[in-house]
Amino acid sequence: MSLDFQAHIPFVRLLGFTLEKFEGGESELHFAPRPEHCNSFGVTHGGVLMTLLDVTMATAARSTQPGSGIVTIEMKTSFMRPAPVAPGKPLIGRGRLLHRTRSMAFVEASVFDAEGQLCAQASGTFKYVPRVESPDHRQYTLPTD
Repeated sequence: MSLDFQAHIPFVRLLGFTLEKFEGGESELHFAPRPEHCNSFGVTHGGVLMTLLDVTMATAARSTQPGSGIVTIEMKTSFMRPAPVAPGKPLIGRGRLLHRTRSMAFVEASVFDAEGQLCAQASGTFKYVPRVESPDHRQYTLPTD
């Protein structure tokens, strides 16, 4: 049974990520890529993997402060092997908060295939911000000060 992201994230819903772990600075997300998530080689597109890594890291950081919003400041990604698109075999993103200050989080995440092979790795810096909800998804200024 997947958990609630505790935030409305339309792009995550569109991709179909599910939250499986959200506690103590750790997160786990599952993602079942479909053919429309492929690159020209027939494997999961790097941009989709980067999104999975980004959300996995942000979720790990938010797990220690669930009521907060969080924004990505920077991230570095390394791709180790192609992430296959295989029905019934989701990719697994695991994130871990390495260090945090009052306003910043330093996080890492990895994406594994269904056999447990490492496909991609990322590290990132995130900023905690007050949560701002916009029910109609209008543009607004994000408070990052």
